[in-house]
Amino acid sequence: MARTYPLPDERIPPLTGNAARTPHGFMLWVARIQASSIALGAGWGSVWMLGVGLIPAAVGHAVDRGVVPRDGAAVLGWSLGIVGMAAVIAYAGARRHYNAVTNWLSAAYIVLQLLSRQAVRVGAGLPSMISSGEVVAIGAGDAESMANFFDVLARLAGSTVTVAVVAVIMLDASWRVGLVVLIGVPVTMALTAWLLRPLQRRQERYREQQAELGGQAVDIAQGIRILRGIGGETAFAERYRRTSGEVLTSGLRVGRIEALMAGQAVLFPGLLSVLVTWLAATYLAHGEISAGQLVAFYGYTAFLTLPMAIFSEAIGALAAARVAAAHILGLITLEPVVADPETPLDPPEPGADLTDQETGLRIRVGELLGIVCADPDEAAPLAERLARYRDGSVTLGAAPLDRLALATVRERILLLRNGDRFFPGTLRASLSGATPHTDAELEAALHAAAADDVLEGLGEGLESEVADAGRNFSGGQLQRLRLARALLAGPEILIAVEATSAVDTLTEVRMIERLAAYREARGTVVFTTSPLVLDRCDRVVFLRGGRAAEGGHRDLMTAEPTYRALIARESAQEDEGALR
Repeated sequence: MARTYPLPDERIPPLTGNAARTPHGFMLWVARIQASSIALGAGWGSVWMLGVGLIPAAVGHAVDRGVVPRDGAAVLGWSLGIVGMAAVIAYAGARRHYNAVTNWLSAAYIVLQLLSRQAVRVGAGLPSMISSGEVVAIGAGDAESMANFFDVLARLAGSTVTVAVVAVIMLDASWRVGLVVLIGVPVTMALTAWLLRPLQRRQERYREQQAELGGQAVDIAQGIRILRGIGGETAFAERYRRTSGEVLTSGLRVGRIEALMAGQAVLFPGLLSVLVTWLAATYLAHGEISAGQLVAFYGYTAFLTLPMAIFSEAIGALAAARVAAAHILGLITLEPVVADPETPLDPPEPGADLTDQETGLRIRVGELLGIVCADPDEAAPLAERLARYRDGSVTLGAAPLDRLALATVRERILLLRNGDRFFPGTLRASLSGATPHTDAELEAALHAAAADDVLEGLGEGLESEVADAGRNFSGGQLQRLRLARALLAGPEILIAVEATSAVDTLTEVRMIERLAAYREARGTVVFTTSPLVLDRCDRVVFLRGGRAAEGGHRDLMTAEPTYRALIARESAQEDEGALR
């Protein structure tokens, strides 16, 4: 019966114990999930490969019982038997291939579903734990490497069974020839397996460099506008070329071992075939075996090139899968920066103040609060602490934020940052998220974010397509669209970090005035040093060295020399930018 993908969540159990600690444990865990398909693939693979391996035996019997005695009926009978075997081989091969593809798809989807589940679990803390290049390499390359190993299992099982059966048949016909095969095949496999460790080391290095190169590619794609603006394209292109050259060198080193393994898969069975054929011909000359057995022995040794090539492929696939499994585990075993408490408290009533105990900062519902940090590097960590993207001494009402369910915190407190992404889709879907909104609601939010002109400039309005990461919009347009999306989410407290930094002064004034009106009944926090924004805030808090000074913007300009100098510097930079 055909399977549907992705797999149902109940098919993928929690990752625990040894499966979460070692690559081999993880691979066995993936195998257990699809054990029935692997078993069916192994069964059909054995029938398929046995059929191929026994063709020489049938031909040998046809020679001895039909050709040599010139018995036409026997030749016809054995010929029909071989045709029947070919039909069985064809059917078994199709079933084996079906299950092999099922194994490949199941393994790939299990990995991808685990990665998706983990990305949701870790949430916004993921970029600080692992590079984007590593995530791309895991999703695009490691999932495929794992799947490739499970794809080869059906053929590997068939090869193992058939080599054993053929060796027994040859031992029965001539123990000396059979012994050569019985010794030669394991020796050949051992020589190939000897390359596994250096291959795995080189694949690991190659894989690390691929992740580094992928990270550079992501950085360049996301920052191409900035690079062009500052003339940094040449430097980044040279850096990318250098890293790409290193990846090429590592890839060639991996390729050398893989080429050696491929050569061994042809050379050793070939030598074995020559030796067995020579021995069989010698024994035929001495009358110890029949002509049919000579033909069969030659057929067996010629056939052995197929399972030996599969053994070599399986060893290479195992090495790549072990490397991939280690990197996959590195991601899916990451722990979230913040987690749900074991026993969440009941959330406070709407309208509760949000308070940071470290600085004494208090955010009240119904006001527009501006926050200025003397050290700009302190703004993002404080904003993340207030929204519980990192733990800290923050309370909502009387309840510590880390004692509330994360879903409650995310619903009531929203953090708006310039790095927040847009995904491909319509503008309507990008702004609405999981909650449908009417055209009037969408247009009201766009107006409040001073993004009316963005909507008017789109040919299909709200149905216009948004490119990945919003690449079809300018930086200022993206800021306004992010703000509109945040407004539609309707959080009780909105925390915006430098939400107007990429727009001109007239647009900035419209944004802050409309924002204040749109959210007059809710709490809104703006981290900024823009005097245009701060002058329109109900209250401003200036944080310096753990000390908080608060008041109106103009009061702080008079009472706080450091605040005045910081804002004056920002004003000078804005004036310089306007002149340009």
